[in-house]
Amino acid sequence: MATVKKSRIRGMIVWASSCAVALILGILIGSKNHVPFVGHVETWSIGVYEGTSAFDLSDSAHVANPVLTAADVSDIDAAFVADPFVIFNNSTYHMFFEVWNSTTGHGDIALAISSDGFRWDYQEVVIDEPFHLSYPYVFNWEGEYYLIPESEADRCVRLYKAVSFPREWELQATLLWGYHFTDPSIFRYDDRWWLFTSFAESDVLRLYHADQLEGPWTEHPQNPIIREDPNIARSGGRILQFDGRMFRFAQDDYPTYGNQLRAFEITDLTRTTYEEEPVSSEPILQGSGVGWNRLGMHHADHHFIDGRWVVYVDGTTVETVFGWKY
Repeated sequence: MATVKKSRIRGMIVWASSCAVALILGILIGSKNHVPFVGHVETWSIGVYEGTSAFDLSDSAHVANPVLTAADVSDIDAAFVADPFVIFNNSTYHMFFEVWNSTTGHGDIALAISSDGFRWDYQEVVIDEPFHLSYPYVFNWEGEYYLIPESEADRCVRLYKAVSFPREWELQATLLWGYHFTDPSIFRYDDRWWLFTSFAESDVLRLYHADQLEGPWTEHPQNPIIREDPNIARSGGRILQFDGRMFRFAQDDYPTYGNQLRAFEITDLTRTTYEEEPVSSEPILQGSGVGWNRLGMHHADHHFIDGRWVVYVDGTTVETVFGWKY
């Protein structure tokens, strides 16, 4: 804790010095039509964590984090990248993630590929709608690839199917509609489909189920299964199923969005009942206090590779921006 606190103090001193220098230079070389300013931009990047346990994770020893940033995006003017979901196909790891398009002012879904799951090469935007998309929950079912992004700006939950994996996708069905659904997370259990989703306020969690992937979807009678709790409601990654157990990851959005990530084991799930319990009283991911994930982390996509958990995560920090007002 002391090391983190000292690092934060040093960072604040460096930032303050940079701001002072920028302002002085701006005043000296500026004109009456150009006013210098110093701003702050919150930015997200993508990293890789590892661990022998799914809940005890740290920076990967195989690569330097972050593994993907806005600077890697080559086909649009990107402000940040976040929400990584990874799937393995044809000897290649495919990562789908949100990239914030600075030109349109909303998120698109982009693709990066890797031969080893650690070193990533950006490819291109693969789904672009006239509204915001994020959280591209990709999965395989009966030999076909599907993707459910967050499309809360369109007030629905949309199911896409790969026409030609991984670059070509088409809208297959609308699963839910009428609300600002956030971070829909789907999984298969007990011969049924289940889907968690929240609303934009991040303080409730709702559960739906269906016989078929395309629906119709039925609301769980306990909805909202979590009510008025921004610490544990909103989903934060793929539902993890292993050793006959199921785990849900939840963003802790209090007091600020993207603060940290918590894990819960689903202990009872039927058409009429739902129970879960925390894996630990401590978050499994949180801001490091320095660097690319200084301020927070809010996403995890778990994969078991070569005897270890490899987890695709994101993190946020604040960058200082210098510019001119005209």
